[in-house]
Amino acid sequence: MAIYSIKDLEKLSGIKAHTIRIWEQRYGIINPNRTKTNIRYYTEENLKFLLNIAILRKTGIRIAKIAKMSLDEIAKKVCSISSVNFEHTTQLDALTISMIEMDDFKFNQIISTNIKQIGFERTMIEIITPFLDKLGVLWLTGSINPAQEHFISCLIRQKIIGAIDREEISNNPEGNKFLLFLPEGETQELSLLFLHYLLKARGNKVIYLGQNIQIEDLKPVYHIHKPNYVFTMISAAFHKKPVQQYIDRLAVEFPDSQILLSGYQVITQPIELKKHVHLLNNLTETIDFLNNISSRPSSV
Repeated sequence: MAIYSIKDLEKLSGIKAHTIRIWEQRYGIINPNRTKTNIRYYTEENLKFLLNIAILRKTGIRIAKIAKMSLDEIAKKVCSISSVNFEHTTQLDALTISMIEMDDFKFNQIISTNIKQIGFERTMIEIITPFLDKLGVLWLTGSINPAQEHFISCLIRQKIIGAIDREEISNNPEGNKFLLFLPEGETQELSLLFLHYLLKARGNKVIYLGQNIQIEDLKPVYHIHKPNYVFTMISAAFHKKPVQQYIDRLAVEFPDSQILLSGYQVITQPIELKKHVHLLNNLTETIDFLNNISSRPSSV
């Protein structure tokens, strides 16, 4: 059984620890357990309940009124709010609940509703990307477990792949061609998959190789397809060689393509770039770049 500190509850719900304690004392809303040494801790049920309260509070319902509602009334109210409320913080709270509960139906309901209202690209940028940022913080601070992180990541991956499949494959011989891959040791491919979607939605040809690819394995693909652009993301630390050495080798091996780089390791380090190597610092900068070279405008 997962247990949480009051600081975990604060990070997950956005409700200050001081406020949680006041609610405990004044309304008896959440009753923490105590260890044999009298240290307070909270259960997964406590966390889910607090996340539901956070959603209700953001719609203007007073805490005194929430305290009088039954668990069933709170659950039904939150369900109705999550399906129609497009306030970003409300959506993030609802997605967090679906992750904690490992509820794929609830996750799909939230994301599918957003896609119908604002399209897949905006849903990824405005809802899923901020949620992934929150997920990263929760993972680093130990507030969620590996199973929960893998569960929600797989669901997001399925959504992106489905969106990619729905886009037509470009047959334009004059269009831009992109080779996408993650270097050896890189396994987090959600951002690269989303880039695949963005490129395909803009009419570009994409050769997608995925994660954990060595440069030697790229070379035959490069010579077959002769891509205009080679894109990779370097987020994990390189253990075998410095990042600068790896980038210099990319520049030498693929001299006839524009090489596009992103990821924590290249953004935060002082990297020297050859003329045909370019750094994209964030998602906004990447989308602006793609729109400038796109063979057709975004469909969203």
